[in-house]
Amino acid sequence: MLTPLSAAVAALLSLTAASAAHADALPADLVAAAHAYDAAQVDGDRAALERLVADDYVLVNGAGVVQSKAELIRDYVAPGFKLDPFQIEAPVEKAWGDAAILGGRVKMTGTDGGQRFSLVVRFVDTWAKRDGRWRVVYSQVTRVATP
Repeated sequence: MLTPLSAAVAALLSLTAASAAHADALPADLVAAAHAYDAAQVDGDRAALERLVADDYVLVNGAGVVQSKAELIRDYVAPGFKLDPFQIEAPVEKAWGDAAILGGRVKMTGTDGGQRFSLVVRFVDTWAKRDGRWRVVYSQVTRVATP
């Protein structure tokens, strides 16, 4: 039999668990947009990148250089550049109404200018829902030192 205190604790724990699950749940349209954005980067898909990246987008890349939407797209569609498919490790996923941050750790591999590359980065993409569609508005990338 539950005492009033243990019943209150159990009720509080169930509310906390429900709130945590709700806070971490991402809207389905955001999940779809994020997957499309990842695919667009791998495929060098200019049209998808144009659609998914906000016009006022800002990227702080792994070298600490600030780039615009046009520069991001230019880099992903450049001849001789090909990003391999990747897995996001230790994902960070938070959504608040019409804003969200998605990020994690990624081992990026591919080809740039005919040369293979491999690096590990941590990244965060900030998303905003505008005119009924999710768009990336800001990204920051930090290179992870290899031991």
